[in-house]
Amino acid sequence: MRLWHEQLIPNLPRQQLLGQHREIAALRGNGWGKKHATVDYVFLYTPYKLYQFHVLVMDEMKLRGYHPDEVWYNKNYRGKKCLAYENLETIKLTTPIYPEHNKEYFEECIRNLERKNIKI
Repeated sequence: MRLWHEQLIPNLPRQQLLGQHREIAALRGNGWGKKHATVDYVFLYTPYKLYQFHVLVMDEMKLRGYHPDEVWYNKNYRGKKCLAYENLETIKLTTPIYPEHNKEYFEECIRNLERKNIKI
């Protein structure tokens, strides 16, 4: 499981983009707080940052003609099998959303994609 560097989202192939949506949905739901070596940093922040990242991914999906379920645009929604937040506090959008998404992480993501024979 990995969150791709946010600058790569518009260029991800279909499989990686849709996989990103599924992985974020899992993290927003019952996966919140469960250890994942490559994404543990998300748990250092409010879940609202993950929501912001998810919106970025879903907006790209829509641009490509996909139809993510609109319920995921509700900041409090956590999936069908997880209780919603009562009122998740809204925070200002930062760029990058996660400070860990720096130049080194961008390059790491590029190398990861290249190992999958994906050139961006």
